Amino acid sequence: MDEFDIDSLDEATLMALNARVVERLQILHQQKTAIALQEIKIGSGVMFEGPDGRTIRGIVIRRNRKTVTIHTDDERHWNVSPSLVRLTGPHVLDEVASKDGRVVPFKKPGAK
Repeated sequence: MDEFDIDSLDEATLMALNARVVERLQILHQQKTAIALQEIKIGSGVMFEGPDGRTIRGIVIRRNRKTVTIHTDDERHWNVSPSLVRLTGPHVLDEVASKDGRVVPFKKPGAK
């Protein structure tokens, strides 16, 4: 990686540079999130790593610009960045057709 000599920059230039770097990082994060969100549908079986390091599995019940809401086996809801979520299998709507076109029964991930 190229090294940048920032020692000669004054405070105003460093502040402007910082603003540009933060802006660029935000754009890259938004792009990464948008790409990940394209793969995730409501009803998708997913997994992610919880704050304690254990793997948590569940079903996506809501999608937003920045997060997906996941309903887990232990009846909890988690709001997680799409870039931290991995798909675990087929989409639940691909497996089960609704009888009246309005309600779709959801199976828990891993349930037979």
